[in-house]
Amino acid sequence: MNIGGSMTQVLLVEDSSQIGYARRTAQKLAEQHGFDETDAGRVALVATELASNVLKHASRGELHLRALPRANGFGIEMLAVDRAQGFDLDACLADGFSTGGTQGIGLGAVARQTDLFDVYADARGAVLLARVYPRTDRQPDLRYGVSQHSLHDDPACGDVWHLAFNDNNVSALVIDGLGHGEEAERAARAGERPFALAPFTTPVMLMDDMHRDMIGTRGGAAAIAQFDAGRGSLTFTGVGNIGASLIAADKSRGLASHPGIVGVQYRKAQPFDYAHVNGHLLIMYSDGLQSRWNLQDYPGLVHRHPAVIATVLHRDFCRGRDDVTVLVVALEAAHG
Repeated sequence: MNIGGSMTQVLLVEDSSQIGYARRTAQKLAEQHGFDETDAGRVALVATELASNVLKHASRGELHLRALPRANGFGIEMLAVDRAQGFDLDACLADGFSTGGTQGIGLGAVARQTDLFDVYADARGAVLLARVYPRTDRQPDLRYGVSQHSLHDDPACGDVWHLAFNDNNVSALVIDGLGHGEEAERAARAGERPFALAPFTTPVMLMDDMHRDMIGTRGGAAAIAQFDAGRGSLTFTGVGNIGASLIAADKSRGLASHPGIVGVQYRKAQPFDYAHVNGHLLIMYSDGLQSRWNLQDYPGLVHRHPAVIATVLHRDFCRGRDDVTVLVVALEAAHG
């Protein structure tokens, strides 16, 4: 699996008319990615209930949409995001529960329509994740998540992410082209190309290839992380201000990058090796995200799906003055 990154599609949910728009948008996305009428109908049902739930218990929020590349086709990911207090998770999962006094079908019924359903809720708000795959897709879920947004919803994004899976091994890339807009995107895409062609080349060689291809552009910050499932180790190489952390249930450690600008000037990239990382979370992020977050401030969040973690971090720590990318990968001995 070689997964080229894409931005998160964000739909505002602030009044009842936007529920229908969310349903139609999600259904169309599914149809565009090969879902038949029945499976696209499941996507529409889930989008409707997620958007309705946001409106009922939070008054306003967002629905985040993404097509998920799969070995044979695509899945659809939907995340309901809000900043409301007092989310009663157990009640909302009960069939027929409706905080708005209407006859809701309940998130419990929605969960049965999805191939993956996960929730994190606390006093800051709630994030509900649903992934739907075609009924013919029997592949296991890939445990990664990403939240990527351009500044002011610009169609061009200066951040790029890319993921590759080879058996149980993972190679992950995040690039932040200098500035934002079309020229920043051009720089980042130039760096992505050599990675996409050979994502499991050693990180130092990849960084050299990326530097060569980014010459003549603005350049940017870049980081590559490669997980060797057999050894249970991670190799990390970074240039510039891409943040990265390894997170376990009881500890976290930041990953070291070197100063410089890929495509402009930097000293030879140095790899850092981290042992015994099986079962950890790898979190990589551009500087559009504040660096002062700590998952220990969110009890239980480390055990939630990586897509939920990425979305919570974006919701609470986006700076709002640059493109932002948060990539979260569960480092496990089996990815399917």
